[in-house]
Amino acid sequence: MPPLPRRVEGGAGQGRFRQTQAWLHTWCGLWFSWLLFAVFLTGTLAVFDEPITHWMTPEHHAEEAAAAAAPKPATADRAQRLAWGKAYMAAHHAGAPMWELWPSDADGGGSLTAYWFDEKRQYVSAQLNPSTGQPMAAIPGRGARATLGGHHFVDFHYELHAGAVGLWIVGIAAMAMLVALVSGVITHKRIFQDFFTFRPGKGQRSWLDAHNVVAVLTLPFLFMIAYTGIAISGATFMPAPRLVHYGTGDAAQQRFIADLNGGLPERSGRAMQVPDLEPFAARGQALMGQPVRAVVIDHPGDAAARIGVYGWNGEADALRRLSPTSGMVAFSAATGEVLQVRQPGGAEGGTASLAQSAMGGLHMASFGGWAVKWLYFVCGLAGAATMATGAILFMVKRRGKHLGEFGGATARVYRLIEALNVAAIAGLAIACIGYLWANRLLPVLLEQRAAWELRSFFALWLLALLHAFARPPARAWREQLGAFALLCLLLPVLNFSTTGDHLPAQLRHGDWESAGVELGALAFAAFAFHALRVMRRRDRAASVSTLASVA
Repeated sequence: MPPLPRRVEGGAGQGRFRQTQAWLHTWCGLWFSWLLFAVFLTGTLAVFDEPITHWMTPEHHAEEAAAAAAPKPATADRAQRLAWGKAYMAAHHAGAPMWELWPSDADGGGSLTAYWFDEKRQYVSAQLNPSTGQPMAAIPGRGARATLGGHHFVDFHYELHAGAVGLWIVGIAAMAMLVALVSGVITHKRIFQDFFTFRPGKGQRSWLDAHNVVAVLTLPFLFMIAYTGIAISGATFMPAPRLVHYGTGDAAQQRFIADLNGGLPERSGRAMQVPDLEPFAARGQALMGQPVRAVVIDHPGDAAARIGVYGWNGEADALRRLSPTSGMVAFSAATGEVLQVRQPGGAEGGTASLAQSAMGGLHMASFGGWAVKWLYFVCGLAGAATMATGAILFMVKRRGKHLGEFGGATARVYRLIEALNVAAIAGLAIACIGYLWANRLLPVLLEQRAAWELRSFFALWLLALLHAFARPPARAWREQLGAFALLCLLLPVLNFSTTGDHLPAQLRHGDWESAGVELGALAFAAFAFHALRVMRRRDRAASVSTLASVA
């Protein structure tokens, strides 16, 4: 690591402290900036994971439009739908430890879906006809294009597609981000004054101004998003109390989850048929004040069975409640006794669980509707820009001179940092848009198609890294930004050539999710072309200056 700076301002401790914080901010920020940029960019895209998934499943578009336009078919009442769902589960999955029936959709219309855990504890489902109770045949084209859709960005954002190991890596990076934020505020004593000062075309000064502007603009957001990201995974990052109380292993984990959700009674070993579910649904709806989303039966067929009735969160609920939890009422199946009532926006486990739920809502923008989603999207892009400008500023300051921090290897380390800057910023952008291209270019019926889309994302990112090492830094920046701009610009053309859908038709039919994805790609293309134009102008100015000095 580089030595601590020796300079002391005025011989005071304040100067030494600020210099130490500057060192901490520089190096802590640099080593984690590449990962944090990736986490921020994919997290920003994850805000609109549902529209991205909609665009990536074009076979469903005509089906969804036809379903929206067609009159709603007559369905049986809720009592009958619940009875059919119970009969289906008793006939086909009587041994499942949990039955979950959804007797209506989010709009209150008649539908019927059954969920259960199989012998591998996997969550599986069956769609039943709400008019007959019979399993519905597969609809032609449904599921024809296997894809992770926008959920790829969600998974990468919080666990890097690496499970618990990835979650820990992201958590450590979030802690480093908090360190960099605090040390950055201490270091830049004129940070808020500099926020109102931007000097373009001034090289290092311009990069520092840009870094300050985007950082100060989103400083509360950056603190909030890093802290809540750590807090919502607190049970993973601080597992000692859970391990001491519950022990280790799958059984212990299941007991912990059960207690976290209000606790489940132990099986009694005495057989008992699942009772009629409609009276429980009606009582639950009255007690929690929400329409019924799901009826869950734990330990079905046992005298200790518990029936939980869960509510739907409407749009108004999402606008005014920070916690995303819906209402829930739990009953004893044998006696009908009310075991637990959770009002909408509440949480089991007391104040601590409610605080964690609220932090989850803050982090995932589950409140406030589209206005908050767009606010998070803009702030997320600004946060990514903070990481990117900080990494670039590091090299701009040291491109012409360095402090020999790594001895004889300093030049090689700086070359490595230059390449990582290009690959982590421009290369990741190429991988993200390339992921959408792979969705259209891979054969629709390709085996393990979703996995191949994911492999395409990482393969493009790896190619960008190799390209960054093979080319001089300035050319690597221009070439990768150019590739990104072209991929974004041509995405609507690719969509039209592969599916026949196009942007004017999307706008005409009100398909704002698909239109938003393609308009967003065009906006990113415009930004990349602007960055290329600025780079060319800077290169021409440098060439003129060089010729003038030679003359």
